This record gives sequence, structure tokens and C-alpha cells, in this order.
Amino acid sequence: MKPISRTVRIAVTHTFADRDRPVHPVHPTEYEIVDRNEIAEVLAAWPPAEPPDDFACMCHGGGGVSLYEAGGERIRSVAPTGPLRSLFDSRDPAGLPSRHRARWVAAAPEGLREYAGACARGEEPRPPRGVPLSTVFSWLGTVREHPGDAARLLATLAPQRLLSGRPTEELAWAVRETDRSGLEGAVRFFASEEFTTRHPKRRRVPDTARDLLLRYARSHRPADLPVLERRLLRAAEDRIRRS
Repeated sequence: MKPISRTVRIAVTHTFADRDRPVHPVHPTEYEIVDRNEIAEVLAAWPPAEPPDDFACMCHGGGGVSLYEAGGERIRSVAPTGPLRSLFDSRDPAGLPSRHRARWVAAAPEGLREYAGACARGEEPRPPRGVPLSTVFSWLGTVREHPGDAARLLATLAPQRLLSGRPTEELAWAVRETDRSGLEGAVRFFASEEFTTRHPKRRRVPDTARDLLLRYARSHRPADLPVLERRLLRAAEDRIRRS
């Protein structure tokens, strides 16, 4: 029997089967916990082992919580009942998912935090004014400290919501103006269904922006390159002339 103190990662699976517990609108079906303080909090609320096999049933409907050691082997699994129930409740303000969302909001760029906070509360906020699309691209592409946490869907959907309704011409200008993180976000957006399902006339990208996207994808996101090459159509004329 391996001690739970060897835990370095906690995987959470939510089946949404418990109808008595409302779920946050943007809550992933799976997420993980790797923060040491959060792991310690979960272990402090962990139920006693059940003999003889030290395994608690996961059939309670709300999902499962599994502990993993450094080598990737699972130590133990339980359903989130008792003290663990509120800790993993997606809507409990003191629960881990809410804290993950709050951490994501705090890391949002200036000018986007109010919008991010509304998204984290499950609201439908109005787009913020005066924030360049290049900043939104950078927000989408920034490497997060905890990419697999309970805010991982928000980290993609919130910036994509700001980008999805914008004209291709504006998006192309933003590609020219953004930074390296922004190019990461731009490639992710232009390779996503939010863009690739647009009418062909709305997928025409000037050569300057198109070349930037393809060059970055070729070096950093090769899996997205075939999609970009197939779906990014050339504009009739690129009015930006490089010196």
C-alpha cells in the first residue's frame, strides 16, 4: 500500500451525473491539480482507506478524484463525497475550481480583467473597449503556469469569443502587430473551427499576415500547419510592402 503523501498530481473527472449539484457553465470534464498547497488540502480531506484493497468506489455519480505519484502510477481513487464534495464543487466560491478561475482572472492582461472576471462567474460580458486584438492574441497564446487546471476551458474560450466575430482584415492587422505569445495565440485561433468554418471569402488573409502565421506554425506548431495551409486563402492584394 503506497502512502498518499507521495502524491504529486491529482486528476479530477466530473461526469455531470449528480443533478443536485449545478455545474459552472465553463467547467471541464477533466482537470488536474499540481499546486503543492492544493494537493496538501485535498490530502487533508481525504477519507480513510477502506480495507482490504485501499480503494473507494467511484460510482457515486459526481465524478472521481485520483492521486498519482511522480512515476505516473495511480495511488488511490475516490468519489468526491464528504469533505471532498465542496472542495471540488465547480460553483462553490471556496472550492478549487473557483480558485483556479480566480487565478486565471488575476493573470489576465490589464484591460481584460473585468471581462475575464465576468466570464469566470459564468456571465455573458460585453467585449471590452479599447483593447487591441494583438493583446487578445497574446492573452490566448501566453503559456500558463497551470495549463491543465479547472480554468483551462476559460483560457481558450474567453479570448476566442473576442476574436470570433471580428473581420478577417482586423485579425490580419493584429497578427502583424502582436508579439511572440500573440503569434502562438493567432496560430491557435486561425487553425480553430472559429476561423476555419468561415465562408471562403472571409478566410482571405493578406500575404504578410499569412506568412507570419505559416512561419510560426512551421517552427512551433507543426500539427497546425496543414490546416493553415489548406484553410488560409490568399487575399487579392497585400497592401503592406516590406522594405
